Amino acid sequence: MNLAVPEANPAKGVGNPAKGVGITGINKQPVGHPVRVRAPGPKTTGLHSGLVGDQIFDVAHHGGDDQAVYAYAREDYDWWQARLGRRLVNGLFGENLTTEGVDVNGAVIGERWRVGPRLVLQPTFGRIPCATFQHKMGEPRWVKTFAGANRPGAYLRVLEPGEVCAGDPVTVEDRPAHGVTIALAFRAYLVEPRLLPGLVEIDGLPDDLRETLAERLPRQR
Repeated sequence: MNLAVPEANPAKGVGNPAKGVGITGINKQPVGHPVRVRAPGPKTTGLHSGLVGDQIFDVAHHGGDDQAVYAYAREDYDWWQARLGRRLVNGLFGENLTTEGVDVNGAVIGERWRVGPRLVLQPTFGRIPCATFQHKMGEPRWVKTFAGANRPGAYLRVLEPGEVCAGDPVTVEDRPAHGVTIALAFRAYLVEPRLLPGLVEIDGLPDDLRETLAERLPRQR
């Protein structure tokens, strides 16, 4: 299955009135040259973003190995455009990779994406909307609206470093048999706790998220 990454989007920081960190890296700008991607290390003490040149400022909630790269599908942008009645450009949601032809929300947690000749990425979980995202969008109740649509896009960890460039093919090389997708896990996390027991057992889920989900498991009566 060969797909495409039309844009790689690093960020440059601007003021962030929505959070106390004072500055945000959500403003991604497309680039026309190859961008180096590598595992950034621990969330709060590492290099933060997987893309060289990208910036993350709210390091308590974003970045690190399990959120090294964020991908969002152009097809989902088009879906939102029809509902919001406004043009949505690639990178608006703060993604590092804007994809075409990739079922990002249907990706199975733990599967392997080869992007271009060397880079290998692995979906870990969906993007939880925050106050910064809502402020950027300027849409009332955007956090609730975005979460309810169950089109979160996917965070990815870097399994093998490499470069990414606009137009690179994406190949799904391996897909775990458990079948838990980004969309299913996102729904379990936000609105259907009855699905959590099956979610916390799967391989590929970030350890800190697994612990959080385990604490939210419905209690046995």
